[in-house]
Formats: sequence, structure tokens, C-alpha cells
Amino acid sequence: MPVLPASVRVALWASAAFNGWADLSEVGRQALPDIDEVVGLGPALASWRDLGEKVVLVALPRPGHSHGMPAGTPEMLAAAHAAEEAVFVPGLGGALVPRVSPFGPEGDQGWLVDWQSYACDPVPAHVVQAMSISEAELRLRTTLAELTERLTATPGSPMAGAAAEIGARRGLHQSWGLPPGLPRRCAKVVELSGSVLHLGDIGLADDMQSVDSAATTAREVLLRQLRREAAEALSTATNVAALSYAGWA
Repeated sequence: MPVLPASVRVALWASAAFNGWADLSEVGRQALPDIDEVVGLGPALASWRDLGEKVVLVALPRPGHSHGMPAGTPEMLAAAHAAEEAVFVPGLGGALVPRVSPFGPEGDQGWLVDWQSYACDPVPAHVVQAMSISEAELRLRTTLAELTERLTATPGSPMAGAAAEIGARRGLHQSWGLPPGLPRRCAKVVELSGSVLHLGDIGLADDMQSVDSAATTAREVLLRQLRREAAEALSTATNVAALSYAGWA
């Protein structure tokens, strides 16, 4: 089953909780049911809520691309790029970046997510509210169709043919654990882009490499582009959904 990035789930559940759709004390459990221990999340969210924040937004940077990232310290930007995800609040300025690690004795290990807190600049309201779910969906679907066709033409590609689109759509029939009150179109784009992102991760795994190095390189370029576009669409859909909880979209 494809899994959404932790920051996407936290942004959705926290924004829902800030606006009465969920219990803030349950955000960690609801957003990260597959994680054994969550550190640093609850106090930060409670502080943001108490200071008047109404939405928690997400950024999913990829190598060479900082789409959606607020301006901030070099440490914050480096951590977010290393994790390829972060959540932040646009009004006050403030970000959390997850660090995932195993813990416990060998043979009985669980997973820990430690949310590291960083300062960042506030994001102007007009910038936040300019995000368009329709544009994000159109761009993703256009890119998916184009890159699937180019993957088909790549010799020796284990993801040739319609496998990419079929794999992405398969995720639409899974339960994604989204919070209540999510606008239907946002949910649809979150699910599609999350599936495409997951598919790109699978395609870049070592066991999916071709014996032809040129074909492998060509396929990796296409898959990294696909992941980048999927991450951008996923962050936009998540943020529009977060804004909708506050009545801003």
C-alpha cells in the first residue's frame, strides 16, 4: 500500500484539528498510525494553535527544487531537503522537519519520528491563497501521460508500457487515512499524486535497474521528473485542503 509522506498527513490532520474537525491531542496517532513513537510534534502544534495559527502547510522539496519552502535558516533548509519534507505555519513562521529512525533492541525494534523545530519566515497570505488545485491536477495528469509515454519508449525499462499509470491508479482504491471534512477534489489529487510519488520511489529502487546503463540513466531522469511533479502536486493539494479547513480556499 502506498504511504503518504509524514508531513502531508500531519499538515492535513493538524489543520483539521485547528478548525474543529479532529482532536489536536490525537493528531500524532491519527496522522502517523504506523509509527511507534512520535517526539516533538504535539507541543509544537499546541503552541501554534494557541498563538492563533489556523493552518499547517507542507513542503516537499526535491534535489535542486525548493517548491513551496518558506525562507528560513540554512539549517532548516538543509534538514528539509535531506528529509524531502517539512511542515510550517505561514502566519507566525515556524517549521518542523521529521527525522525517522529505528529504536529499541535488535529483534524488537520500532520506528521513531523526532520532529525538529526550526525558525522560518512568515509567508504572505496572497502567496498562500494563490495555490490552485485545478492547475496542480491538470499539470500532474499531463505530466503523467507524457512521461508514461516516454517510459514506454525507453529500451529495457521495467516500468514500460502503461505500468506507471496503472500503478498510480491502483493506489486510488486504498485507504489513505485522510481526516474528515477533506474537500473531494483535494482528496482525489492527494491520492493520485501520492500514488505517483510512491511509484517513482519504487522505480528508482536498486532492484528495478536495467542491465543497460544508458537505459537505466534515461529512465532515472524521467522518474525523478515524475517524482518532482508528483511532490509539487501533492503539496499543493495538501495545502489547498488545509486552507479549506480554515475557510480560506
